[in-house]
Amino acid sequence: MTRRTTDSRHMAEMAFKAATSMPAPTAAKAPSLPGAKEMVSLRIDRDVLDHFQEGGPGWQDRINDALRQAAGK
Repeated sequence: MTRRTTDSRHMAEMAFKAATSMPAPTAAKAPSLPGAKEMVSLRIDRDVLDHFQEGGPGWQDRINDALRQAAGK
C-alpha cells in the first residue's frame, strides 16, 4: 500500500487560504492630463438638452461651460 505524501487537512487548509485571501490591490488610476476631457454618461432632462442643442454644434462644450460656471471654476 502506498502512502500519500500530503494529508487531507493540509490540502483543505491550502484551499481555504486560497479562497479567503485578499485579492492583490489594484493599481491606482493614473492622473489625467490637464485639460483632457473624460467621457461620461450623464442623465439630464430633455428640455435642458434641447436648450443646449438649439445652438447647433458645440452643445457639449456649452454644457461643459455651464457646469464649470456652476462649479465656480
